[in-house]
Amino acid sequence: MREHLDEVVIPAHFDTPVEPLRRAAHYAGEPGSITEARAFGELFLEQLRPEWCACIDERTTGDVLLVVSELVTNAQRHSPGPYILELEGTDTAVTVVVYDSSAALPRRYPRDPGRIGMHGLEIVHALAAQVACERVPVGKRVTAVVRLGH
Repeated sequence: MREHLDEVVIPAHFDTPVEPLRRAAHYAGEPGSITEARAFGELFLEQLRPEWCACIDERTTGDVLLVVSELVTNAQRHSPGPYILELEGTDTAVTVVVYDSSAALPRRYPRDPGRIGMHGLEIVHALAAQVACERVPVGKRVTAVVRLGH
C-alpha cells in the first residue's frame, strides 16, 4: 500500500523484514585478545544504537561487555585453538556467541561465594535471559542473549 502526499509516494508499510545487525571477529588467543573482544563489543553497541534505535544505557553496556569478557575468557583458557566471537543485535536484545575448538561443554558450578574462580558461567547466567551450550563439528558454541531496555 502506498500513500500519496503532494505528488510524493510514501510507502505505508514495509514488506521485507529488517535484518539484525551482525558482526564477527576471530581471535588467536594472543595476549590482549580479551581486551580486543571487549572493544569489538563496544563498537558493536555504538553501531546498534543508531541503526536499531536501541536503548542501551551504561548498565546494559556493562552487562553485554561482561558477558563478552566471560565467554571469550573461557574460550581462551579452555580451548587449544582460536575462537570466534559473533554479535547479533536488534532493539530488544544482543546475542553473544563464542565458538571455540574444544568439544568439552562448560560446567556451571553451584553458587559458592567462598569459591575462588570458576564463576564465569554463573555470571553469564545471571546477566543473560538465555544461555545455551552445544557441540558443533569443530568444537562448541556458547550463546547468551542479553535483553535490552530492562
